[in-house]
Amino acid sequence: MDSFEINKILGALLGTCLVLLAVHIASGAIFAPAAPAKPGYVVEVKQEQQPAQPGPAAAPAGQPIETLLASASIERGTEVAKQCELCHNLGKGQGAKIGPDLYGVVGRKVASEPGFNYSAPLKAKGGTWTFDALNTWLTNPRADVPGTLMTFAGLPNEHQRADVIAYLNSNSDHPLPLPKTAQNQPAANPPAGNNNPPAGAKSPPAAAAPAANAPAPAAPAK
Repeated sequence: MDSFEINKILGALLGTCLVLLAVHIASGAIFAPAAPAKPGYVVEVKQEQQPAQPGPAAAPAGQPIETLLASASIERGTEVAKQCELCHNLGKGQGAKIGPDLYGVVGRKVASEPGFNYSAPLKAKGGTWTFDALNTWLTNPRADVPGTLMTFAGLPNEHQRADVIAYLNSNSDHPLPLPKTAQNQPAANPPAGNNNPPAGAKSPPAAAAPAANAPAPAAPAK
């Protein structure tokens, strides 16, 4: 093989290499990846929505407990409160069951019954079992004190709550005086109907109004 043939072969190889190099450079320029602004990989993580922290329990909607106590019935409250006896004693000195003794609970400090192991959330509630506090608690105990061990679902009927509170208040050595609104408001409305006296009949004399600030008579302790 002479030198001319060798030069042709080498030239062909060199030309092929130049073509391949040109193709490589051109493809790199066309398909060059964009450089990231920051090195590394972006990993998207789905953020879980955090549950809202429970705030202070709102007062139950409806009439104020002072107004409801004006027409509350201790007798009706005694009947409704019988369901409480599944977990509580109601008599004086009977001690605790699953729950603490409820005798004299109105006006008592929250979580203060001696010898009963209250849950931590109820201990943290603090305060006193006032008429308003009991009204909120009896509406929904677990909404009033999240984390309480009380399993009672509550009394959604505001009149039943007032009846029970009136009974619990009477079930004490020292019942609290009812709010002034309850003392001054008539206990019940007269029945509907024609209340006009017959023709010719004399109207009965008006009864003397009780003193405005006279305390309500305390029901006997049960």
